[in-house]
Amino acid sequence: MLLKNIGQTVIAGLGMALCAATFSQQLPASDETSEANASQETVGQAFAVHGQTTVVEQLTAPFHAPYSGPNSLSPRHGAETLDTTLFLGARLWSGAEAWVNPELDQGFGLDDTLGLAGFPSGAAYKVGRPYVYWRLQRLFMRQTVNLGGDQQPLEPDANQLGGSQSANRWVFTVGKLSVPDIFDANQYAHDPRNDFLNWSAVDAGTFDYAADSWGFTVGGTAEWYQGDWALRAGVFDLSNVPNSETLEPGFREFQWLAELERRHELMGKPGKLLVTLFDTRGRMALLDQAVSVAQATGEDINAVLVDVRRYRSRVGASLDLEQQLSSDLGMFARAGKAAGNVETYEFTDIDRALSAGLSLQGKRWGRADDTVGLAGIVNQISAAREQYLNAGGLGILVGDGQLPHPGPEQILETYYRLAATKWFQLTFDYQYVVNPAYNTDRGPVSIFALRVHAQF
Repeated sequence: MLLKNIGQTVIAGLGMALCAATFSQQLPASDETSEANASQETVGQAFAVHGQTTVVEQLTAPFHAPYSGPNSLSPRHGAETLDTTLFLGARLWSGAEAWVNPELDQGFGLDDTLGLAGFPSGAAYKVGRPYVYWRLQRLFMRQTVNLGGDQQPLEPDANQLGGSQSANRWVFTVGKLSVPDIFDANQYAHDPRNDFLNWSAVDAGTFDYAADSWGFTVGGTAEWYQGDWALRAGVFDLSNVPNSETLEPGFREFQWLAELERRHELMGKPGKLLVTLFDTRGRMALLDQAVSVAQATGEDINAVLVDVRRYRSRVGASLDLEQQLSSDLGMFARAGKAAGNVETYEFTDIDRALSAGLSLQGKRWGRADDTVGLAGIVNQISAAREQYLNAGGLGILVGDGQLPHPGPEQILETYYRLAATKWFQLTFDYQYVVNPAYNTDRGPVSIFALRVHAQF
């Protein structure tokens, strides 16, 4: 069983990380502090090592399921995932740093990461293995060009060397990484190892970002920070076919991204608003065309879908609000929309999404490092996607074989993260899903999870 191997893997991964951490070094303060050379850093790490291990175990309760298909969620089913990551970074020259993230993975998401458009575990990849295997998830370089303004401290963190930067700056990133490392970020709902677990809580459900089956890709971004504004743009490689383990060689299929950020204060509390746009350029099918051809020929609609793929565009946009309400309470809200008659490519089967939630730290009950979260999510699909699924079509994550009575997928998630120490947390998570996979004939379903997380 998977759990027999968890303890040894966790100990081994953290042991490697803790040994390596002793080599973390600091650069001395710079002697040049003149305003004429704003690119000089006052303090910075030469290199550093961080590590993390996360174990998530989930279980579905019994629920009404009169029929099931190849991509259906199962009642009374459990699954576990484990990942152990090292974050190894080094400063190359002034403003430049390189990072590499080797990772050990094991386990499966519920039903091999199928059954819900808003999948209940962001710690689960679309690829599962019963044994421990390793992958190089990130390998990238970041160059910061300071342009002046107030100096901002940078605390040492995973994939971030300690030091400082100016408020106005350019930041260039190139290599292998995950698109949400840079886009659609929100401090209250963006990290399934520490906050919400549901895919459509940690990112906009419609954000069909470029990625392989593990959620990573290659590409580059440019970010411009000026005052309270930031503008980001990037281009990333798609997988060779939708939802594939392999990236497209030579960027023949790719995705453009742009994001505008506005930071603000509301009643003296900080917040920010993001507008994120994507344009996917790849070989994708039109859903109504696939349904028409399948009805006319009697062929299996999933085979027809492959046959009618042509090079085309799928666009989408989302809004992301982050707002501190008090010293210990924050909120998030996201809304997104993507083209509904085009096959989804990488993320999940959502054409319209709305989510909002609260995050409360525990100092009011004497547990300042604990966190409780509550989120509500509504995911929807287009009429064309409903017809495709009702004809037996399979999406990236959903497909009950039929969909005679469609409805919005509605999710309530709450969690309590107990900080046993500064570096070790236990999280108890509960999700309640109405109309799983947009099917009013199935569910509702309760999903319970326990997350164990250690980091330094």
